[in-house]
Amino acid sequence: MLLLLLLLPLSGALVLSMNDSTAAESSSKVTTQKQIALFTSLVVFLLSLVVWAEFDSSTSQYQFTQEFLTNQVHFCHLKLGIDGISLYFVLLTTFITPICILSNWDSVTSHEKFFLISFLLLESLLLAVFTVCDLLLFYVFFESVLIPLFLIVGIWGGSSTRVRAAFLLFLYTLFGSLFMLLSFLGIYYHTGSTDFQVVSLSEIHFDSQKLLWLGIFISMAIKTPLIPFHVWLPRAHAEAPLAGSVILAGLILKLATYGYMRILIQFLPDATSYYSPLVQTIAVITLIYASLATLRQTDFKALVAYSSIGHMAVVVLGLFSNTIQGMDGAILLSIAHGVVSPALFILVGGVLYDRYHTRIIRYYRGMTAYMPLFSLFFFVFTIFNAAVPLSANWAGEFLSLAGSFQRNPVLTLLGSTGIVLSAAYSIWLYNRVAFGQFSPYLRTIQPSDLTRRELMLLLPLLFVAILFGIFPTIVLDQIHVSVSTLLYTTH
Repeated sequence: MLLLLLLLPLSGALVLSMNDSTAAESSSKVTTQKQIALFTSLVVFLLSLVVWAEFDSSTSQYQFTQEFLTNQVHFCHLKLGIDGISLYFVLLTTFITPICILSNWDSVTSHEKFFLISFLLLESLLLAVFTVCDLLLFYVFFESVLIPLFLIVGIWGGSSTRVRAAFLLFLYTLFGSLFMLLSFLGIYYHTGSTDFQVVSLSEIHFDSQKLLWLGIFISMAIKTPLIPFHVWLPRAHAEAPLAGSVILAGLILKLATYGYMRILIQFLPDATSYYSPLVQTIAVITLIYASLATLRQTDFKALVAYSSIGHMAVVVLGLFSNTIQGMDGAILLSIAHGVVSPALFILVGGVLYDRYHTRIIRYYRGMTAYMPLFSLFFFVFTIFNAAVPLSANWAGEFLSLAGSFQRNPVLTLLGSTGIVLSAAYSIWLYNRVAFGQFSPYLRTIQPSDLTRRELMLLLPLLFVAILFGIFPTIVLDQIHVSVSTLLYTTH
C-alpha cells in the first residue's frame, strides 16, 4: 500500500515526461498535462484515505510495513511503515498536493510540464520522508526534497531576486544537513544499525547523545525555522510562485516537526530532556521576534511567512514540553497550520496578486465593497490564524501551551504574548485590506470576486480547519498511543 503511494506520483511524472515537449505547446495539450497531474494527485489522496481508514490506533507499532532487498543491501534497511506520528503528515501531503497543482492552474505560463513534474516528484519524496524506517534513507529523502523546491523557486518565482532566494534556501538547509549526516554516522557507529526500531532499543552514552543531538538539532532548527536560522524562509516565500508558497508553508516546515519527534525525542531522549529548557527559550525568543517582525512587514507574503515562523515556534514549545498534552497539541497545530497558512497564501498571493500584481499592503484598501466573498474567506482564515476557538489552530495552541506550562510556566507566559501579537497583526492586516475607501491605486483595474477554481481551493481547507477544530479528537485519539509510547518508553 505505502509503496503504491510513493510510486503513483512518480508514474504520473513519468507519463508527463513522455509527452512531447515543443517550444510553443498548444493550450489543449497543456490543459491535458495539468489534468493528468491533478488526477494523479487526487488518486494518491484517495489511496491515503484508505490507509487512514485501515489504520489501527490501538498500537504504537509500525503498520503497513514493507521490506525490500533485505539480503542484497547491507548499508541500510529498505523498509516502509507508518505509525500514529507519521500518519497525519502523510495525509497532509496527499491533501495539499492537488491544491498546489490547482493553485497555479492559469498563472504559470512557461515550462508547465516541468512545473507539474516537479510537484509530483516533490510529493513522492515527501511521502518517502514520512514513511521510511531507516536513518540513512531518511537523510537521503530529507535532502532530496530540496532539489525540486530549488527549481520551483528559482525558475517559476516572482521577481528578479528569485534565484538569490532559491540559493539561500538551498545553502542554508544543506549547511545544516551536513551536521545531521555526521550525527547519523555517529548513531550508526554506536548502535551498528540505521534501522529505526534497532536504534530506538539501543543504549547510547549520555555524553555522546548530547553531541549527536546538537548536530541533528541544527538541521531541524533551520527547517523549522528558529532564530537565527530563519532568514531563508521569508525570502523564499516572497519569491516563490503561489504553489511553492503553499507547499513550503503546508509541508516543508512539517519536516522539522516530524524530525524532532522521530529522531531527537525517540532516539536521543536523555539529551532531549537535558536541552529542553534551551530549546524552549529559543522558541519563545523566535515567537516574540517573529510576531514583532510581522507587524513591520509591508509585503503580504512576507507577513504570512513571519506568522508561520511564530506558529512553528509554538509547535516547538509543545514538542519539548515532555508532556503528552504538549506533544499531541504540537502535532495538531502542525496539521492546522498546514491548512490555514496555505489558505492565507492563496488569498493574498493568489487572489489579490493575480488581479492587481502587487504584494505591497499599502496599495490595498476597501476590498469588502467589491470582493465580498473574498473578504469573508479572508476574515475567517485570518481569525483562524489568530487561533480563535472552534478552529484547529486554537485546539493545537491551547494544548501546546498547556503542556509547556506544566514544564516551564514563566517561558509559557512569555510565549503566550505571541498569541496576543498574532491577533494584533492578523486583525491589522484584515482591517487594512478589507475596510475603508476603495484604494485609488487600484481604480484602473476592474475588481472581480473569487472564481469557481479559487472557491474550490479554499473550501476543502476551510472544511478541514473547522472539522479538526470542533472534533480535535479525530486526530488526538489516533496519535495518542504512539505519543504516549514515545514519551514513556525507557531505554
